[in-house]
Amino acid sequence: MIVERFVLTPFQQNTRIVVCEATGEAACVDPGEASEELVDFLRERDFKLKAITLTHGHLDHVGGTLALAQAFPNAEVILHKDDENLYYGLPEQPLRMGIPSVHLAAMGMEYETPPRLTRNWVDGENFAVGELKFEIRHCPGHTRGHIVMVEHARRAVFVGDCLFAGSIGRTDLPGGDYETLLESIRSQLLSLDDDYTVYSGHGPETTIGHERHTNPFLTGVYQMTRGRFI
Repeated sequence: MIVERFVLTPFQQNTRIVVCEATGEAACVDPGEASEELVDFLRERDFKLKAITLTHGHLDHVGGTLALAQAFPNAEVILHKDDENLYYGLPEQPLRMGIPSVHLAAMGMEYETPPRLTRNWVDGENFAVGELKFEIRHCPGHTRGHIVMVEHARRAVFVGDCLFAGSIGRTDLPGGDYETLLESIRSQLLSLDDDYTVYSGHGPETTIGHERHTNPFLTGVYQMTRGRFI
């Protein structure tokens, strides 16, 4: 399995190309913004982009979907149904975050409506990219429709913004819920073995074991009460 990372957007988001080495089939996980470098990476190596796989609908994870779909029109575009409102509301997302419209162009946040989804993720489905087999797990809490992608044979999990090295996803945006996110992490991620590599939407890679034993949100060092850490 080849995993190529492109750090994009003002939010330093990790867009990844995941390739089956045996077949050259690929998926793009969370295209944050339009990127010629990303398109060139696929074309110059003659990788076949099967799908644009979206872990959730926030702008820094879907902002490049339109450009990538235009470059590779045969690629599927897949998202959980519970995040469709975020996805199709992409042009309004920066305004809802309080960013003045006059600043959108300078920040690279003037978005067109993204392309129609091919279909929705289903919790528990298995999604093949060449010989890679991803188990899709619904993992709400950061958003209602957040999913993670688990490749058991390669001991890898692509977690979007559920879990980071030393932290967890924010839950103060619409659709977020702190207790729901913690339960999702416990049931859907900590159920994996310690040696699984965690590919997060921001920051460095980590492992399930490292986060299980050191992440302060998971060990109980940090606790949340009425929206505040104690």
